[in-house]
Amino acid sequence: MLTKKQHELLMFIHERIKETGVSPSFDEMKEALDLASKSGIHRLITALEERGFIRRLAHRARALEVVKLPEQATTGPVRGRQPFRPDVIEGGGRPRAAEPANDTRELVLVGKIAAGVPIAAIQQDHGRYSVPEAMLGAGEHYMLEIEGDSMIEAGILNGDLVVIKRVDTASSGEIVVALVEGEEATLKRLRKKGNSIALEPANRAYETRIFGPDQVEVQGKLVGLIRQYH
Repeated sequence: MLTKKQHELLMFIHERIKETGVSPSFDEMKEALDLASKSGIHRLITALEERGFIRRLAHRARALEVVKLPEQATTGPVRGRQPFRPDVIEGGGRPRAAEPANDTRELVLVGKIAAGVPIAAIQQDHGRYSVPEAMLGAGEHYMLEIEGDSMIEAGILNGDLVVIKRVDTASSGEIVVALVEGEEATLKRLRKKGNSIALEPANRAYETRIFGPDQVEVQGKLVGLIRQYH
C-alpha cells in the first residue's frame, strides 16, 4: 500500500517517462509534489524502490525505471502541470524532403535554434520536409534544428528537428520558441512569474533566465520532434 505522496510521485515519473522517454529531474519532482526540499523526494524514491515499484538505472545519473504500477492506477498530470507531449518520428539518417502525400504536410526548416545559450534568430529556408498531419493539427507550423543540450531532461536532444506551431502567446509551463530582446532565439520552457517571464532549461547545468514581459516575444510552441540517427 502506497502513501498518497508515494503514489503521486510514482505516477508523475511514469507519465513523464511515457511522454518524453526520460525520467524527470529531482527539481521537477519537487515542484510537481509541492515539497519544500529534494530530501523528501529522495525518501519517496527510496520507499518506492524498496517496494519494487521503481529501480535506478546503473551508470546513468538520476535515471529511473518504473517496474510496476499499483492496481487501479490513475494517470494524469500532477497538480495541473502542462507536460510536453511530443509526437516523435524516429528515422535513420537525416530526413530528406519527400513529395507530400495526402496525410502529410510540407514544412520549412528555417534554421537552427539553441537549446542552451541563445543564438541569433534565424528565419531562412533550409529545406522542406513532409510531416504527418496527425502531428500538426490546425494552424501554421515550421521546423527548427536543435543545437545544444539544455532541454535533454525534456527528451529534446542536440540534432533533433522540432516541429513548432506558430503562435504569439503560450501558457506557463509550455515549451516555446522565445525571441529575446528582438535578436536572440532559444527553445525553453516558459514560466510566468508575476510580471516577469522565466525561460527555464531542462538541464541542471543551465540557469533559468528572467526577463521583463517586453523583453520576450513568443514565436511558437513545441508540438513534436523528429529524431535523427547518423
